Amino acid sequence: MQSTYLSRSLFGCTRISLISVAVLVGTMVLPAKGTAQQTGISQQSASIPESPGMAEHAGMPTSLRELIQEAEEKNPQIAASFHTWQASRNVPKQASALPETQFSVQQFSVGSPRPFAGYSNSDFAYIGFGASQDIPYPGKRRLRARVAEHEADSMEAQTDSMRRTVVANLKMLYFHLAYIQQTLGVLQRSDALLTQVQEAAEARYRVGQGNQQDVLKAQLQHTKILQEIAHHHQEEGLLEAQIKQVLGRSQESADIVAESLTVRSLPYAAAELLQRAREQNPDVHSKQASIRQQDTQVELAHKEFRPDFNVGYTYEHTASQFKDYYMASFSVRLPNRGRQRAALAEAEQNRERARQELDAESQRVLSEVQQQYVRAKTSEERLKIYSDGLVPQSEATFQSALSAYQSNRQDFESLLSGFLDVLNLDLEYRNELVEHESALAELERLTGVDLP
Repeated sequence: MQSTYLSRSLFGCTRISLISVAVLVGTMVLPAKGTAQQTGISQQSASIPESPGMAEHAGMPTSLRELIQEAEEKNPQIAASFHTWQASRNVPKQASALPETQFSVQQFSVGSPRPFAGYSNSDFAYIGFGASQDIPYPGKRRLRARVAEHEADSMEAQTDSMRRTVVANLKMLYFHLAYIQQTLGVLQRSDALLTQVQEAAEARYRVGQGNQQDVLKAQLQHTKILQEIAHHHQEEGLLEAQIKQVLGRSQESADIVAESLTVRSLPYAAAELLQRAREQNPDVHSKQASIRQQDTQVELAHKEFRPDFNVGYTYEHTASQFKDYYMASFSVRLPNRGRQRAALAEAEQNRERARQELDAESQRVLSEVQQQYVRAKTSEERLKIYSDGLVPQSEATFQSALSAYQSNRQDFESLLSGFLDVLNLDLEYRNELVEHESALAELERLTGVDLP
């Protein structure tokens, strides 16, 4: 009987239908000629409404490169990450600065709690002005600035990672949108083929060589196309909404028309891509900066065992008949060694954690690069099999089956099966093309290479 085709929707849902290619085909099916009078079959489902956005698809497509540039300029996630990095660049200067200088005013009275009471009749009454400054042990400020600098380096790498992630997500959505929109050609071909099948079944039925069931089955495929086109329109609307979100556009803005997908080649070997990932992957760079930060934090924790200092100077003014006072001070702040030992242990553990996180991130990235490389190369082979073998073979088989059916040398089930093979293989080829381009987009994100 009829072959079934298992297809996955763009969002992971699994659908099974006798003609699942119709997810992507069709907005028009020709009505059967004369069938209503001869078979009594209703023709109300033989007319497919036009897609709401089909008129816009005739406009100029927007290239992926243009959308990437727009996303890099207007995407709010990229902008927020960039401002976070820019904010972190101001931290080293704060960390290396001296603590705030303290100024003080003193008033000393004798014999009364009221201000300035006894000011002129006692040698002890005075008003004073002073300043003091905390001075960290030499080297502490420099190390604190280095810790902040390494953290800023990590934030810079995270900003690049966010940019690459947004661009990769945009590419995936764009490829799937192109997959949806480009199936108009599949619709036109499937409609012509299905019309030939239906007309052949009706011709045989008129002369008594066929049966009513064959005509009904042909018309059933038209109804299935109607059902699947609604899903096709929904997928297109969802994808455009997501792309506009990535671009920071208003949802009321004009529809997006994607360019036709073409097969890109992968000119790099696996070893080259793995080396590029080690050198250019921003997530790995971020972890490396974290290790440098923790190394410096351990060095600072050792330095915190050293004391800090404070210097001060005070001027005290007495009555005019007495001499003024001048006082300089110097103090030492001794660290709590128990607390500092705990801080050092914490810093050492954080350094080891950062090293393990770097190793885990490196392994994850390299594994993902290898997986995407295998996926891309295997997809290239399958695309060649489809384009050079399966698709043209299925078309030739269907044309042969149609001729045989028209001359009463083949049954309708074999003809319909050949028709479904043509449609399903066409859809499989386009779906494989999306998988191939998605794998290349992931390799670009992971390695930093730019494939033309």
